[in-house]
Amino acid sequence: QVQVVESGGGLVQAGGSLRLSCVASESILNINAMGWYRQAPGKQRELVAIMPAGGVAIYDDSVKGRFTISRDIFKKTVYLQMNSLKPEDTAVYYCKARKFGNDYWGQGTQVTVSS
Repeated sequence: QVQVVESGGGLVQAGGSLRLSCVASESILNINAMGWYRQAPGKQRELVAIMPAGGVAIYDDSVKGRFTISRDIFKKTVYLQMNSLKPEDTAVYYCKARKFGNDYWGQGTQVTVSS
């Protein structure tokens, strides 16, 4: 079973930046894909960005050009760099690891963007 823990959320003004971190309990080379999702109040959880192992990162259209997903294999960490933040980016951000068809979610970290 994979455990993931997010950190890095907070309150930021529109136009600002935040970097989220997701630390996995095992080598991310053993994990098929890791991704970031978000859920705003009253809305469904949605994909933000995903990084398949050995593959090309995929982004939701709403964050392309503003967010970047990256990883540090040695730190077993996946990052989400968020720039040019907008109030509509406000949500709880979740990290998910997928391994052998099973999904493992973190507890989430709140991101609030004020206008």
